[in-house]
Amino acid sequence: MADHQPFPPGARRVARPAAVAACPSCGDLAGRGYPACRFCAELLEQHWLLDWQELLAAEKLTEGGAGERELAELVLADEVGRHPWTCTDWAMTLVSCAHCGHELGCGPVDCVRCAVAEARRWSWDHTGYPRSITAGEHALRVARAVLRAPHRRRPAVVRAWRLLLPFLLVGDLPTAGQVRRIRAHVIAGAYAELAGCTSHVELAGFPELPWRRSTRVERQPQPQRDQDTTGHALQQPADPRPDERAPDPV
Repeated sequence: MADHQPFPPGARRVARPAAVAACPSCGDLAGRGYPACRFCAELLEQHWLLDWQELLAAEKLTEGGAGERELAELVLADEVGRHPWTCTDWAMTLVSCAHCGHELGCGPVDCVRCAVAEARRWSWDHTGYPRSITAGEHALRVARAVLRAPHRRRPAVVRAWRLLLPFLLVGDLPTAGQVRRIRAHVIAGAYAELAGCTSHVELAGFPELPWRRSTRVERQPQPQRDQDTTGHALQQPADPRPDERAPDPV
């Protein structure tokens, strides 16, 4: 296989959209219909696909050709950090789990092989952060993984990532406190109201629920764009036991 620098970055071949816009196909904010909406899927997946196509070209293979699946299996068998994280993810979409038959990492929660593959996926982020993957790129990666296998997460977690995805695509990065607040509103049944927000500022600015308020005043940091900063610690990835759902990755 072609040689690569250790922990090569991914998802940087496509310029991020300047602003969030409505999807011309599903009508929701672009990206939120992933993976069912074709336009939303292509908008998100292009960040992964271009890196994979570059690897295919380096190996003198063609997309959909006879050797693509074999390459995917080699990528997954390689040491962590040899390929961009986008190529690891794309390879997982091309390989079926030998145990459950589903897309690798997307099988039922009790599938051991899917659990192992999912844990191995996130080891890239912890070693590559922050030089090779930013907090925003990690969040985008988590959102894609969660929405590809929603049955492996709590419903509130899935809906929170769906709400956030259009803003992650343009580089907005919510704080951990803002994400928890969004999830609390989702649990309280306010998904429709949150889905009506057209900016990250509006979505993250929803008032705290009455039963979650305390006497202290919480400082609300300004929304940030995706960047390498020590202020955004890398989120803990999912590493569930085979018989239970993964912990919330937000």
